[in-house]
Amino acid sequence: MATERRFRVWRGDAKGGDFHDYTVPVEEGEVVLDVMHRLQAQQANDLAVRWNCKAGKCGSCSAEVNGHPTLMCMTRMSDFPPDDVVTVSPIRTFPVIRDLVTDVSFNYEVAKRIVPFQPRPMTEEEKEAGSYLLAQEDIDRLQEFRKCIECFLCQNVCHVIRDHEENKRNFAGPRFFIRNAELEMHPLDTADRRDQLQDEFGLGYCNITKCCTEVCPEGIHITDNGIIPLKERVVDKRYDPIAWLGRKIGFAKDQRRL
Repeated sequence: MATERRFRVWRGDAKGGDFHDYTVPVEEGEVVLDVMHRLQAQQANDLAVRWNCKAGKCGSCSAEVNGHPTLMCMTRMSDFPPDDVVTVSPIRTFPVIRDLVTDVSFNYEVAKRIVPFQPRPMTEEEKEAGSYLLAQEDIDRLQEFRKCIECFLCQNVCHVIRDHEENKRNFAGPRFFIRNAELEMHPLDTADRRDQLQDEFGLGYCNITKCCTEVCPEGIHITDNGIIPLKERVVDKRYDPIAWLGRKIGFAKDQRRL
């Protein structure tokens, strides 16, 4: 049986906008995205909402619900008290296109600048086997990072770019630190991205507040398993006196694999 619930939904575009109040029927078991679809169908036919899978796997329906960055398709209406007014607004860090849809093209421009995967040559044993041979623990380590669905909620809550638009030129954000971690920690990769991470992508700006980890719908430990190890690798290369001396005399081992 449907119950009437109150909503405040942000309506507007790049020029500006405001919250509009609606009363929408809600069925048992529904999520916020279901309600936005019903609102769109019955009361606000021009409401702009981005979505695709409705299964928490595409990352398209990112929004802020009662101020909390989340996926609308994974946010159950039963989580809110019946008398609450549920506020739905676009994610704040990226420019609004219309209503709940934002322009996240910044993220794709950053992705183009990442040094791609560069595997080492196969060993003779691997050539005979017809594939690379990897330890399972190395595979398990990388699989966590590959769970990213690019909802960009971590980008949205990162205060370095959320509160400072000018930083976007020099700061890649947590999503792309995780992409770099996936490549840097791959046992087959031969590229060295440490200078780019520090100089071009602004890894040093991250002060490890872990807000990105807290909002990740895939439960990726962005800070502990990705960003901190990357910072350690940059320090190894630039500031470790033993590694520096080793490189000088030509006997240093590659610190990235430690």
